[in-house]
Amino acid sequence: MRTIEDQAFLWLLLATSLAFGLVVWPYYGAVLWGVIAAILFLPVHRRLTEIMRGREGLAAITTVVLTVLLVILPLMVVASSLAVEAAGLYSGIESGQIDLEQFVRKVVDGAPAWVTDLFSRIELTNLQAVRDGISRFLQALVTRALSVGQSTFEFVVSLGVMLYLLFFLLRDGAALTRRIKSAIPLHERQRDALLRRFAIVVQAIVRGSILVAAAQGALGGVIFWVLGIHAPVLWAVLMAFLSLLPAVGSGIVWFPVAVYLLLTGSVWEGLVLILFGMLVIGLVDNLLRPFLIGKSTSIPDYVVLISTLGGISVFGLNGFVLGPMIAAIFIAVWEIFAATRGNLDIEMSPAAQSGPERAETRDA
Repeated sequence: MRTIEDQAFLWLLLATSLAFGLVVWPYYGAVLWGVIAAILFLPVHRRLTEIMRGREGLAAITTVVLTVLLVILPLMVVASSLAVEAAGLYSGIESGQIDLEQFVRKVVDGAPAWVTDLFSRIELTNLQAVRDGISRFLQALVTRALSVGQSTFEFVVSLGVMLYLLFFLLRDGAALTRRIKSAIPLHERQRDALLRRFAIVVQAIVRGSILVAAAQGALGGVIFWVLGIHAPVLWAVLMAFLSLLPAVGSGIVWFPVAVYLLLTGSVWEGLVLILFGMLVIGLVDNLLRPFLIGKSTSIPDYVVLISTLGGISVFGLNGFVLGPMIAAIFIAVWEIFAATRGNLDIEMSPAAQSGPERAETRDA
């Protein structure tokens, strides 16, 4: 039975842990991406450590610089281009330079009767409603971009925290992992299986899903640019984001655009977009995902969809990583629990069988 001192210490441990979580919560996104980047770039750091003859500090600094050059700067360029294109579209719609009603009218006039009836049922023929919906979406993008620009100091601090944490996680990652392992109050096999599963899940979600989504978005943006479709960066980002959702995919963007091109007389552009979407964009997921993550994790598509949407609702933009990660850890914990119970049942079954037999022997 625990003494009052043990119980008091456990309560103190819980209270200080909650207080620490409350303190670092404003920068949980920076901590999250610092940990993710450390797991993803750990092989690069190990390779650089070998090349630099064991100088882990220098290898960690080099890895951080590579992260900035290869990941952060390109993302900042894409984000700024997205903000510019969204602002341009919004201002064009509001000023009347871009006539959305004319675009919708072309589709309605060129569509068959059954398509027109379908449009009427879902109110796509209500030109004012379509215009208002697109305007609200673009306005939300512009507002988000402006809010990020106005909180430049907060963004710089968060980025600095992430890179600072990344450096120390790379340099001292092995020692830190050993300390975490020793502190986790689980059986050794459960602990090792859980940590191993966590690393696999992070690599699968980020290296697999996000890279595949980025590839699909980039290819979609390129074909939109080649075909002369306005705001290709905006469409590319939308396709990349929707590619994270297995039941939706990037086709929800490029296919309606292709249909619009066909109905408005741009037949060859529409056919090129359909063929490119099916043969190139659509096959990227089937070709790249097994190559990047193999079969190391098996999360049902419906779980990925629900956890991604739920994660975004709860955690915002970080939720598209946190949602599936929490779902995968949830599945892993229950798998470990089931395996542990199975092993215990197997180990206890001979004893359970021998008990009655021994009792009968004693009675005899």
